[in-house]
Amino acid sequence: MSKLEQVLILEPSGELKFKGPFTEVVTSNLKLNNPTDKRVCFKVKTTAPRRYCVRPNSGVVEPSSSINVSVMLQPFDYDPQEKNKHKFMVQSMFAPEGGIDNETMVNMVSDKMWKDADQTQLMDSKLKCVFELPPEALQNDLDAAKEAKEVAAVPPVKPNIPKPSPEAKRPVTQEATVAVKAVNVGSSASDSDMKKVLDECRRLQAEVSKLQAENAQIKDDGLRQRKATPSDNQTFTTEFAPVAQRSAIPPVLYLLAALILGFILGKFIL
Repeated sequence: MSKLEQVLILEPSGELKFKGPFTEVVTSNLKLNNPTDKRVCFKVKTTAPRRYCVRPNSGVVEPSSSINVSVMLQPFDYDPQEKNKHKFMVQSMFAPEGGIDNETMVNMVSDKMWKDADQTQLMDSKLKCVFELPPEALQNDLDAAKEAKEVAAVPPVKPNIPKPSPEAKRPVTQEATVAVKAVNVGSSASDSDMKKVLDECRRLQAEVSKLQAENAQIKDDGLRQRKATPSDNQTFTTEFAPVAQRSAIPPVLYLLAALILGFILGKFIL
């Protein structure tokens, strides 16, 4: 069964025009006329509810009267090449017999009345949205969009860095080779000197260790002789005194070892 023909007369009837620029709220007015002798309930719907604000979006049109509906488009970045598909629908039906109390108004706003109503008694009219710009603003937007596309299409330019000629490379390579050779020679000389110093240090450490061992042995023998008889102890002391003097570590060796260790530490630090 076909729907009833819309009894409300809409002005405008087929399009809602919004004139830019769209950097602020743009309002388009819709007038609903009721030429009948009955009260007519209406509700306004849209396919883009987040982009529009409608006041009032529902209500009742008294017989032989009209009501103005303000449709407010929220600010957005307008692209003249983007196709607009926003639409509005004005749904209507005759009001129930009798008065419209508060409960009926609440149900009308909350869609309950529209869902519970006989669908064959509902009437609707559809309008499409049209965005318009002044000629100057439209041309500016088109130029900006064209310029943006051209900038995006241009490939990045690589910097033209000239390559050095073979003649310029040769002296640098020769100088670098000479510097490397000089460093290698210096490193070899330093390694040779360090090896000699380390060998000398090891030899001196061995001699010091040997003398320390002999000195400890003499001290142990002296302690054992003190526990013996006085005549034996006197004989032992007289016999081994020269040996004890010979085995004492000369201070010169300590001084020489200190100098060598200082030389080694100075090499590593520098």
